[in-house]
Amino acid sequence: MSIREAADPICHEAREAAGIATIIEPRARDIGGLTVRRILPSAAHRRVGPFVFFDHMGPADLAIGKGIDVRPHPHINLATVTYLFEGEIVHRDSLGFEQAIRPGAVNWMTAGRGITHSERSGDRTSARRLHGIQLWVALPTEDEETDPSFTHHPAETLPEIVDERVTVRVLLGSAFDAESPVKTFSPMFYADARLLPGGTLALPSGYEERAVHVVDGAVRCADVVVEAPRMIVFAKGANPTIEAERESRLMLLGGDPLEGERHIWWNFVSSSKARIEQAKRDYKEGRFAPVPGEDEFIPLPE
Repeated sequence: MSIREAADPICHEAREAAGIATIIEPRARDIGGLTVRRILPSAAHRRVGPFVFFDHMGPADLAIGKGIDVRPHPHINLATVTYLFEGEIVHRDSLGFEQAIRPGAVNWMTAGRGITHSERSGDRTSARRLHGIQLWVALPTEDEETDPSFTHHPAETLPEIVDERVTVRVLLGSAFDAESPVKTFSPMFYADARLLPGGTLALPSGYEERAVHVVDGAVRCADVVVEAPRMIVFAKGANPTIEAERESRLMLLGGDPLEGERHIWWNFVSSSKARIEQAKRDYKEGRFAPVPGEDEFIPLPE
């Protein structure tokens, strides 16, 4: 049974039997030739554990001389995570870090009390593809105003589990008896899984909220088949097993929800609406540090 049959009440029963709370249809938008699909937050589901924002970028073919240019912009009270399947993005921030992000590596930037950064394509002398995922992770209330920081973890430093038909790279937190070296602020897991046809995968236990984003391919959970590029959010207490209908790539994520609400306005995330209002004033009045070497920025939305 495919999720295209969502209007059929039998499909709803099949989802419940599979332990599925909801299946998120992404909202696509074009930003200068790059399709970005917004998964979280959505009207159907706001967040999964501490993950409050999830964008699926591309895949996009970039012509010679073309690329992405996300001008300097601010963040507070969150951490950003960039992970690429193809291509390259150059990160620069107000702490002075400059880092080329390449496939398989993890960039974790803690915004804390405030940071500014830009994201741009690197080498533009040849045609290339760009494909990846960008996340925002909300911080526990007691860590929201921590000092900003940046860490880069190359692909070879991240644990990888290889089975006959399944390969999993653990990017954040603990899963499948492996632990990522990336420092996080709350219990979570985030992993890149590749499945050959017929490969099966049980999601990590011990986390209250869990989800699977189908990057490529199609997977079956009980009697429900979900095709890319959708996200399956599982009900609390479910014990889901995923089976690949064909060769597939998945992003696995989950964790325990943080205490309190999280408010999102533009690039600001906080447990406090007043803190977001302060960040608006600070940015508009020039109190966020600039990115060295950058002479432009994204203005505060009206």
